[in-house]
Amino acid sequence: MRKGAKRKASQKEGAKPEHESHREESKKTTSQAKRVKASKPESEPEYIEDKRNLEDLWKEAFPVGTEWDQLDSVYQVNWNFSNLEDAFEEGGKLHGKKAYLFGCTEPQLVSFKGESKVICIPVVVAVVSPFPPSDKIGINSVQRESEEIIPMKQMKMDWVPYIPLENRGSQVDKLHSEIFILSCTQRRAALKHLKIDRVKKYEYCLPYFYQPFKEDELEQSTEVQIIFPGEPKPIFCEFDWELDELEEFTDKLIQEEELSEDQKDAFKEFVKERVREAKKANREAREARKKALEEMSEDTKAAFENMRFYKFYPVQTPDTPDISNVKAPFINRYYGKAHEIL
Repeated sequence: MRKGAKRKASQKEGAKPEHESHREESKKTTSQAKRVKASKPESEPEYIEDKRNLEDLWKEAFPVGTEWDQLDSVYQVNWNFSNLEDAFEEGGKLHGKKAYLFGCTEPQLVSFKGESKVICIPVVVAVVSPFPPSDKIGINSVQRESEEIIPMKQMKMDWVPYIPLENRGSQVDKLHSEIFILSCTQRRAALKHLKIDRVKKYEYCLPYFYQPFKEDELEQSTEVQIIFPGEPKPIFCEFDWELDELEEFTDKLIQEEELSEDQKDAFKEFVKERVREAKKANREAREARKKALEEMSEDTKAAFENMRFYKFYPVQTPDTPDISNVKAPFINRYYGKAHEIL
């Protein structure tokens, strides 16, 4: 064989069949296609709005007196309390002042998403004071025979410093807080282990405020709530010892068939006992107020006189109900009216 022929033959042996060549080309193309597919185009950066420093302030203030099963519905609405946040900024009503905040709810019939419905509207009350405005809770309801004033801690409530978002990483004891919130450490999960009466107390709670310079409504009142355990049903009524005459009052109940004749004497004794208890409570309240004033320092007196109450409703937004017609200055029977609604 000629040398040239041998080289040619050798080249033919080294050459790959045509179908294998096509397969390799196909693999290269596929590989390149995969590489092109794997490389994602650069996406535009996502912008996440920073949380405001006091954004969760209204949520942190415990809504006193709200039924436990209504709490979730309060937070389902995207309420906006930017007015409360602005009040602590420079130029705001609460800027540079020590304030104690507690929450509450006001069930109101309002228009929302094209229909009228009863909604629990959250409200925040800010009390400007150099010291806690109260360490007690008042518990009262139509069903309860008498009012009860107890220490907040019995209901697992207390004033605690509010930590703004930008300071959450700092040690609490090193922060100088001017904002305090009423906090409740009662866990909802543990409610099922409590007695019904204990659970209901939370629904009837109101922050109690003691004003030493004016008589409390309880001191002035001459009415008593009567819940007489009569048969076949209990009797609910109010008796005013200055305006009502007991004999006539009782006879009228008998005429209206609310009370039977054989229970007349027992009912009258029951009312007399309630009146004695109320008069004693009024007398003790007046004496306690007088004693407190005598022992009070001038600085404390000035603090009470300069104490201010601000009531904050949510700001109107497209995502919230129209509450413009349901705002009221009244806070509760202990605090009376707010100095200003914001």
